[in-house]
Amino acid sequence: MTWDLNNASVDLYGYLSFKPDIQYWLNPENTYRVVFIQNQASWFVVTGSDFEIDAHGIGGIQGNGQSWWIYYTNHTKADGDGRPISLTVYQTKRATIRGFRIEKPPFWAHTVAESREILYDGIFVNATNEDPAFSGKNIVPNTDGINTYRSNGVTMLNWDITCGDDCLAIKGNSTNIFARNITCRGGNGIAFGSLGQYANLTDNVLNVEMEDLKFIRLDSKTQPNMVNGVYLKSWDGSINGQPPTGGGGGKGRVDNITVKDVQLDRVNAPIHLYQTNGAHSGDAPSQLKFGALQFLNWNGTAATNKIVDIECSSAAGCGTVSFENFAVAGPAGQAPRYICQNVEQVVGLAAPCNATG
Repeated sequence: MTWDLNNASVDLYGYLSFKPDIQYWLNPENTYRVVFIQNQASWFVVTGSDFEIDAHGIGGIQGNGQSWWIYYTNHTKADGDGRPISLTVYQTKRATIRGFRIEKPPFWAHTVAESREILYDGIFVNATNEDPAFSGKNIVPNTDGINTYRSNGVTMLNWDITCGDDCLAIKGNSTNIFARNITCRGGNGIAFGSLGQYANLTDNVLNVEMEDLKFIRLDSKTQPNMVNGVYLKSWDGSINGQPPTGGGGGKGRVDNITVKDVQLDRVNAPIHLYQTNGAHSGDAPSQLKFGALQFLNWNGTAATNKIVDIECSSAAGCGTVSFENFAVAGPAGQAPRYICQNVEQVVGLAAPCNATG
């Protein structure tokens, strides 16, 4: 379904509902694909300029994802397999999505691609398994709150996300991104990446500011994962297979990233940077460079004593990584560990950030 909106205002007071027919959607002839990265399929695409969609906190999309989640407990998942993104904002200029709810997304809840000056305000996403047979298991992978891609000037305000994967995912060529008052319940945390999957393309992520973030661990029966606070990831420098499922060897840079005013609740890895996504033994190191990373006013608890784990590529290295008012506590009685590899300069940590674990 496509809405091509120009100078329009839409009020949505109910739910648009997926037909939960898995085999139908897995047939490539039935899919609708506008998102280039990993050849993903979309269900509802909005395009145009100068419009607002207001769901008033009571409308949105019912993804009927439970049957999908159960299906993938005994079938292989693969990027680009036809599971649809619930709402895709595509090739859009100056638009607002407000008060929008997505329940049980089969895959990513939101994606904004090839767009600019987009405001999301008051967004709710809930991917929660309700089948008691899978209590204590994460059967809702790939239920990201949003993926940004090839977009400039995206603002995300007042989000509440319960999922089993990335709360927010900032993918390649996302620039001038701002997020405030984001609550992540379970899942993998906020991701920058993955980047560098396409050897013939450059992935740049520039000028991102996030503030007032909460990462809350749920009851393990509901969702066992609360993996990261913020993590940054790239593919390595070798090519292993081809996208959408394989790749690597891409270049680019991640620069001027500020994440501040963060509260953590028993997160496994508060800050994690790695550049070996999809890596094989003996692969070349990544050529993608991270720099000017700032982590300000962080508080709360980690589930392990590895508080900071920044492992940059030996080929590209990382620029300056700065901390200020960083007070994250690990388990009682365990000395905190801070790991920094191939980093030009680390500023502001109370203890040394060593090159070994």
